[in-house]
This record gives sequence, structure tokens and C-alpha cells, in this order.
Amino acid sequence: MKEEIFKNLAKCVVDGDEEGARKWAEEAIKAGIDAYEAIMNGLAEGMKVVSELYEKGEYYVPEVLLSASAMTAAVEILKPYIKVEKAEKPITIVLGVVEGDIHDIGKNLVKIMLESAGFKVIDLGRDVPLSKFVEEAKKHNADVIAMSALMTTTMPGMKKVIELLIKEGYRDKVKTIIGGAPTSLDYAKSIGADAWAKDASAAVGVIKNLVAK
Repeated sequence: MKEEIFKNLAKCVVDGDEEGARKWAEEAIKAGIDAYEAIMNGLAEGMKVVSELYEKGEYYVPEVLLSASAMTAAVEILKPYIKVEKAEKPITIVLGVVEGDIHDIGKNLVKIMLESAGFKVIDLGRDVPLSKFVEEAKKHNADVIAMSALMTTTMPGMKKVIELLIKEGYRDKVKTIIGGAPTSLDYAKSIGADAWAKDASAAVGVIKNLVAK
């Protein structure tokens, strides 16, 4: 039953079927499936397929947007059921995918988890100009800058953001965390970031610890 629900959630995302995505999200809740598991093993798997089809040139922007809408529709139903410990104090996070990178599935999952935990998320989206991370952190008096990358070629942008913070004398006012498939704890240390999260569910705990320091 569980596997069938995950498979159908993924299929609805690939097909851009909003109505079906909502229906299967409701089925997941009824079946007592963990909401985060439904997002990761169902919806996110579907979006991975969509990304692959897009990169092969079999899907174009309209199909990707339909798939994203289907995923969002299902997430709206699942979101209230995500089990996350709420943050004790409001934490503001500036979140985005670094310049040159348009892969934002992971970033969107992180946003869902952080908002579910009660954090205030300033979502800058994808392909974010590096200076914008610093500008928005200052503007919103953010506690944390969270950056993600899925392409190794865009990873150096994360280091440049940290260098910009140092240059502007703002480095000690904001914590930095990075994530994304090609990143690692070693890479985070090498560029002077404060932390690294291996996935969306880990990000909440890592950021809580970071801000508590």
C-alpha cells in the first residue's frame, strides 16, 4: 500500500496532475504514512524524473511548471502533518540556490521543513546573484544564510558569498550553512562555512544548533 501511494504521488508529479497529486496526498494521510516520507519517497522522486526528462530535452519549461504545481498542491496537504520540533525562538533564514544553478528541488524541500519548524524563510529562489545573499541578510537582519548547489561548477559561488560577508564586515553577524548533492562537511569547512546539512530533514536540527551557539 505504502509503495503504491509513493508510486502514484511520483506519477502525478511526472504527469503534472494536480488533482491526482492532492488525492494521493490525502490517501497517504489516511494510511498513516509519515508526511515527510511521502514528500521524499513520492513527490521528490517524481521531480527527479522530471529533472532528468528536462535535461534530456524531453520536457520543456511548461511541463516542468505543471509538475511543480502538482508537487506544491500535494505538499500543501502534507505540510501540516510533518513532524518537526518547533523552534523556540523565531529564526530568520535567507535561503537560495547559488548563481548559475537552477536545480531547486532540494532547496524547496529544505524550505518546507524549515517553515514547518516555525522558521521565517526568505526564499530567494534559484540562480541567485551572490551579492543578493548578503543584501537580503542585511535587509532582514537574518540569523542564517543557507545556500545550495547541485552542480560542482556553481559550488565556488558559496565561497564567494562568505568572502563578500568578510569584505563587508558582516561575517560575524550571520551564520552560514551549505547543502546540495555535491557538497560535504569537508567542503563546508574548506570555504569557511559554519555548517553543512546532508539533506532537508537534517537542516532543521543543524540550524537550531547553529543559532544556539
